[in-house]
Amino acid sequence: MGKIRVKVLGTDQEQEQKKELKKRKEQKKMAKAPGLKGGERIAAVGPTEKEIEKMEAAQEPKETKEPKELKEKKSLTRNAPKHTRSKNYQAVAKLVDRTKIYSLSDALNLLDKLKRAKFDETVELHINTIEKGVTANITLPHGTGKKIRVAIADDKIIESVGKGKIDFEVLLADPSMMPKLARVAKFLGPRGLMPNPKSGTITTDPKTAAKKYENGQINIKTEGKAPIIHLYVGKLSFGKEKLEENVKTVFGAVRLEKIKNVTIKSTMSPGIKVKLG
Repeated sequence: MGKIRVKVLGTDQEQEQKKELKKRKEQKKMAKAPGLKGGERIAAVGPTEKEIEKMEAAQEPKETKEPKELKEKKSLTRNAPKHTRSKNYQAVAKLVDRTKIYSLSDALNLLDKLKRAKFDETVELHINTIEKGVTANITLPHGTGKKIRVAIADDKIIESVGKGKIDFEVLLADPSMMPKLARVAKFLGPRGLMPNPKSGTITTDPKTAAKKYENGQINIKTEGKAPIIHLYVGKLSFGKEKLEENVKTVFGAVRLEKIKNVTIKSTMSPGIKVKLG
């Protein structure tokens, strides 16, 4: 048999398209180098696409992780239920004009109408002063209506305080006990219970002083970090006249020129702004 020739299938146009496609693929893999003779080629240089992607990923800033405690705190804040007042509270709150400053007499009359609890509510006085460090020691004419827990410093009390146990509201001390009390000052100081001469809680006769406190004597003192005084001035059952006398006694001890504003309220009531003088 003679030689058999195999005919390439496809039109000339299809063959040209295949060659062109093959040429383009080769051009992507190869690049001309300047200075080489015609037809001579070298492999393309430089990083591959995968290497470029890795480099870009390395340059992107990494996401900083929040501490676990902060994440938990944010979660609690988002999920915390909003505090809403009871319908009973909202009803009596409408009786108070928030834009008005009442006279002491009118404020006490209104306070009696705001009573909601079945128990005898305590009357509270909140005084904003013009400065910190305001102190006074007074005996309310009609007492506070609340039994004040008074303690006299001794070795047993100091040992108990050192263990973090404090079950008194006023601590009295003889001057001779002060060096021992210094050891537990870190417990008493922040609570405003450290005896000092200005408040009259350092005395050579602590037993007599204790009886005075039990009969209604109180210490008035601004908070350590803010110029504000919180104190009790009686019970709603005292009636308007006795409460008014107690409040005026406080005003006289603090002195009106040192007072910025005053709010009076009972245990369960909204606050009422009170005029000075």
